[in-house]
Amino acid sequence: MTAAAQDYIQRGWTIAETTNGICLITDADLSGIEVSGELAAEVRRFLRANNLSGPVIEIPGAERREIHLVTGLRKAAMALEALREAGATIHTDGEGIPLPPTQLMTGSACWSISPNEARWVPPVVAISAAVRSAVSRKQQPVLTSVAC
Repeated sequence: MTAAAQDYIQRGWTIAETTNGICLITDADLSGIEVSGELAAEVRRFLRANNLSGPVIEIPGAERREIHLVTGLRKAAMALEALREAGATIHTDGEGIPLPPTQLMTGSACWSISPNEARWVPPVVAISAAVRSAVSRKQQPVLTSVAC
């Protein structure tokens, strides 16, 4: 077993080793919220500004993709629905999430914020608030000043 796998197990995470690396097996206690593109950047800014950042996995590819590890899905039905409506992907109920250093077709999954750097694994409602903020900011009209 690799050192990375042992570290994940010591954190209490359920993992599976594959030929390409390690997968986190999600459940109601530890899941992932995937956001991409501009939304991913906005979510990261919000979480950092509000000191809510937790572990984040970057998935390589043409478009920025991030998976935020979260807790608290059992009591967050409204937050999950809002995330889905905003275009986020919910990874839970036994789905696998590639953990670094898993090799993918487009490169390797890597930590943008490692579990060692994060102060916690945030509740899903924190990610939902970040997405809500990003979506509402995008929908606000741009104000310009007009000289009278």
